[in-house]
Amino acid sequence: MSDEYILELKDVTKRFPGIVANDHVNLAVKKGEIFALLGENGAGKSTLASMVFGMYEPDEGQILIRGEELKLGSPLEAVAHDIGMVHQHFHLVSNYTVAENIVLGDEPIRRIGGLFPIVDMKGAEKRISELSLQYGLEVDPKAVIENIGVSTQQRVEILKMLYRDAELLIFDEPTAMLTPQEIEHLLQIIRDLRDSGKTIILITHKLEEIKQVADRCAILAKGKLVDVLDVKTTSTAEMAAKMVGREVSFDINKPKPRFGEVVLKVDNLFVEDMNKHTVVDDVSFFIRAGEIFAIAGVMGNGQTEVADAIAGLIKVKEGAILLHGVDITKYSVLKRITEGISYIPEDRQGVGLILDAPLNTNLAMKMYKKNPFSKRGVLNPTQFEHYAKRLMEEYDIRAGRGTRAMTREMSGGNQQKAIVAREVEQDSDLMIFVQPTRGLDIGATMAIRNRIIEQRERGKAVLLISLELDEVLALADTIGVMYGGRMQKIAQASELTRAEVGEYMMGVKRA
Repeated sequence: MSDEYILELKDVTKRFPGIVANDHVNLAVKKGEIFALLGENGAGKSTLASMVFGMYEPDEGQILIRGEELKLGSPLEAVAHDIGMVHQHFHLVSNYTVAENIVLGDEPIRRIGGLFPIVDMKGAEKRISELSLQYGLEVDPKAVIENIGVSTQQRVEILKMLYRDAELLIFDEPTAMLTPQEIEHLLQIIRDLRDSGKTIILITHKLEEIKQVADRCAILAKGKLVDVLDVKTTSTAEMAAKMVGREVSFDINKPKPRFGEVVLKVDNLFVEDMNKHTVVDDVSFFIRAGEIFAIAGVMGNGQTEVADAIAGLIKVKEGAILLHGVDITKYSVLKRITEGISYIPEDRQGVGLILDAPLNTNLAMKMYKKNPFSKRGVLNPTQFEHYAKRLMEEYDIRAGRGTRAMTREMSGGNQQKAIVAREVEQDSDLMIFVQPTRGLDIGATMAIRNRIIEQRERGKAVLLISLELDEVLALADTIGVMYGGRMQKIAQASELTRAEVGEYMMGVKRA
């Protein structure tokens, strides 16, 4: 790491309706370092990184690359200045090959007979193979994206940056969908990239990952820079306290379980996708009152489809779903809600919320037919307001314009807290949590995990589906591991080690 600054932000400010996302932020990133951005949801981390990558322009302030002020009007301009970004949700064309995705927009051209231009895919594949060997990013350039795993897709995103000779690499929540073994491999790749002379900006909510790889860490709160810390000399507890403005307890008080009757029973469940491929293959399990049953698995192995089938969002091909012994397999979504199912979906924006409706409407969405929210079909807006204010306070939901803020304007983490608040308040016998803390800061994560334990202690049956293995191991009474659409293993959480769960998740170990 040199003393030369590759990136400098001077009084950078960005505003959106009702909120200041970044408020006169001053940062300087040294060439050849891993620089982490840490902060609560809505603190302005992703907005800051997006401005560096040309997705937004600052309202005030300067962005300097290698000492030169730049006005980046698009990601293409950022790429031209050797800046690359791996987004949390990959930007890949699923039916293209690895090589086609990497060269897209920067295709190598050769001419036949010196006249007719064609895309030189063979040359591209050769260069991609060389890059993948050089940086330990093993990929098959001819493989089709839809046929490769999540960790390999992530390598493709990294190779897209390296193919374009990026020197400043931005990683936004890069480990959110990986197994423990894949996380360790990725962190080593990030170290190797730094050691080869690249500069890394790492956005993550995982404090332990920052401790493992980062050199320095900037902490943001409500759009303002709080501090820049030397990671080696700062504990995770100190980082968390600076991030949320108070001490954060990492302990989860999980009393010994008191199991009751079976609330949910899934028998020989089969589900197909739109192409008639089996995505859930003969899955069976049950959940008792006062039990947290967690399904672990790498993204795309059928666990989300299990939850969607129970909630009624997708059809069941074969098998049965029983709630308190009653077959609900053919019930409508509304009927399942009224019978006692709450559902926090994986896709918070596409399924969980109406983005162009205000927060108070989204919070009361499942209550509006009930008294006091409506009477004889007439809605009572005052009750919507009172209810929304209570939930915002109890669940620490933050919105620039309060209860009437448009949900689209809120940060992803606050959108998630709104869904959790709405579903927990239903007081359902079966609570389904799918990726409940994905993308949340440590304070919000611990709050939601404690809410899940609270529901268990109230005698609710909880189905937890999470890609976060630490979360599964911390919360679950019983763990099921899925791979390739099948349930590989079901056991008491106390009987499984972290490594064993990881092996089942990757299909290395089978019951």
